[in-house]
Amino acid sequence: MADVRKHIVFHGRVQGVGFRYTAKSLAQALDLTGWVRNDWEGTVTMEVQGSEILINKLLNGLNGGHFISIEWMDTKEIPLEEESKFL
Repeated sequence: MADVRKHIVFHGRVQGVGFRYTAKSLAQALDLTGWVRNDWEGTVTMEVQGSEILINKLLNGLNGGHFISIEWMDTKEIPLEEESKFL
């Protein structure tokens, strides 16, 4: 299956609850690449690259977090980038 890259903005209780740590740990365990950051308005932005199936596993894992509460996600597919890890 071909790789895809997604730009995702998460809304809800996503800051101060271990979201970035969880995202990075899950992404690295799934061999996905990309990055995640907190935004000033209380959202979290992520770009993640890999197979669609593994990206969906990452998103399911984030939804299962004890303190994380994702209300909705703005998602769009973007061009692939040359990178080797998840930051």
